[in-house]
Amino acid sequence: MRKEVLNQMFIFIIGAFSLVAALAWNSTIESIFKQIFGTPDKISAKLIYSIFITIIVVIVITTFSKLNNKYFSKE
Repeated sequence: MRKEVLNQMFIFIIGAFSLVAALAWNSTIESIFKQIFGTPDKISAKLIYSIFITIIVVIVITTFSKLNNKYFSKE
C-alpha cells in the first residue's frame, strides 16, 4: 500500500512539473508566433496557433508512446 501511495505521489509531482513546463513553452511559442504573424487578435491567427500547437502535441505524444512501448513493454 505504501509503495502505491508513493508511486501516485511521484506521478502527481511529475504531472505538476510537466504542467509548469508546458505553460512556459506555451508562452515562448506564443511570443515567437506573435513575432512571425503579428498580434493574434484575429480569430484566424488564434486558429492557426491552436492547430500548430495541436500538431506539435500529437507528434510528441506519439513519439513518447512509441519509445515507452519499445523500452518499457512487459514482454
